[in-house]
Order: sequence, then structure tokens, then C-alpha cells
Amino acid sequence: MRPSRIIAGWLAAMLIAAGAPVTAAPQRVVSMNLCTDQLAMLLAAEGQLISVSHLARDPRMSAMAETAANYPVNHGRAEEIYLLRPDLVIAGQFESGPTLQMLRRLGIRVEVLPPAESIKAIRSGITRMGELLVREDAAADLLAGFDRELARVRSDHYRGKAALYYANGITSGRNTLAGTILDAAGYENIAGDYGVDSTTGLPLELVVMAQPDRLITGAKWPGQSRSEAILDHPALKKLAPDTAEVTDRDWVCGTPFILRAIEALQ
Repeated sequence: MRPSRIIAGWLAAMLIAAGAPVTAAPQRVVSMNLCTDQLAMLLAAEGQLISVSHLARDPRMSAMAETAANYPVNHGRAEEIYLLRPDLVIAGQFESGPTLQMLRRLGIRVEVLPPAESIKAIRSGITRMGELLVREDAAADLLAGFDRELARVRSDHYRGKAALYYANGITSGRNTLAGTILDAAGYENIAGDYGVDSTTGLPLELVVMAQPDRLITGAKWPGQSRSEAILDHPALKKLAPDTAEVTDRDWVCGTPFILRAIEALQ
């Protein structure tokens, strides 16, 4: 047994002996965010997670759509979540503020996890979810597997310059999840050439001038969105012979599933 687990067990025994309360694991957990859905499904004990967001079942966005089919879904409304009688609600940073405030006023514990845009943040998110569910051992095991696979798929080989280019002419810099995936796969992000380190617009002319070796675009959604028209521009089609359409579900959330996105770029 690892020393940390021995110490944790000793402290718990001392607290019990002293009559101090020990945090009990929540029994009815609701997740209302696509990314917390996935972490919760990976770590929750059987029967502990009672609902995930409706987006968790969308195979275009969710890396665990098949698993999510086994859970009731919610649409992020305070009324429906309250009726589930949760003892813990886990939300993302950009969930509706009034909804979370109402749930708290109703006496429900609500915890908010920020989006993970880096490897360090992904590791922190796994650890935090383990703490919230009182599933620290499961989180430690998941982290160990993540670190092991990351070491396997991470590339030290320079693969050239890559451009991330999405609908509405949006790009992602190094301080984003997509940028983190590019870096781990061995690519230099052209956004850095223009001082871009976040998610913002980038003129098509600058993308062409950067002459990337690989062009990575977002998957197109059904419909006639004009925002996606730029992805059909002839200049992009001629720019890089090695063009990959992003599998959005592996790029959307900072979870261990980014390993598949990294590997797919190699």
C-alpha cells in the first residue's frame, strides 16, 4: 500500500475516534455539463451517478455517448434537477448562473468545475472529481492510466506546422485544449506566429501565408450554416495536402479521451 493511502487511513481513524465528522460519499449525483458528465461516468461508483446532461448522449459531441445511454438525462433546468433529489450537483463554469443559484437556495450542494485547457488542468479535474465523489482511489487509478498512455502517444518528433481553423474563421492558440493536443502530437501551432494564444478569429490570408504542413478543421454539422462556408474556400483546399477533419468529441472536453485526438494526428 502506498504511504499516502496509509496516512489517509490513519487520519480517518483518528477523526472517527475523536468524534469528528468524516465526509460521506454523495449517493445521488447529478451532472449538468458535457465535460463533467464524462469525468463522473469514469469515476462514479455503481448507482452513485443518477443523471447526466442530454449532450452526453450525442455521439457528435460526447466521447461516452454509448455509456451515457445507460443514464437518465437532464436539460440543465433547476426544476427537473430538484425533482431528482440530488445530494450533489456538478456543473461546468459556464452553466446558467440563475439555475445554480436557485439550486443552492433550495439547499442542494452545487460544485463547479472549470474547463480544462491543459494537461495539468486535466489531471487536476480528474483529482477534483475523485474528491467530490469520494472516489480518490478510482481517480488515482485513472490518472495513472492517463499518464502512462500520454507518455506513449506524446511525440517528441517535430511534425511541422499545423493550423487549426474552424467556422467563422476561428483559430485556437497554445493556451487552449486544441492547442495542447497539437503540441502533444508534435506540431507547431501557426497561431503562435501571430501572437495568438487563446481562441479568436484569424483572417484566412494569414493562414495561407503561414503555409502550414497540416490543416485541421472542425467537423461540419447538418444544415446550411454560413459560418462554415469559409471551410470550403478554394485557398484552404489547396493549402495543405494532409487535411484532417476533427472528430469533435475527442477534442471538446479536457478528459483522458484527448489521447485519441493526439494519436489520430500522428
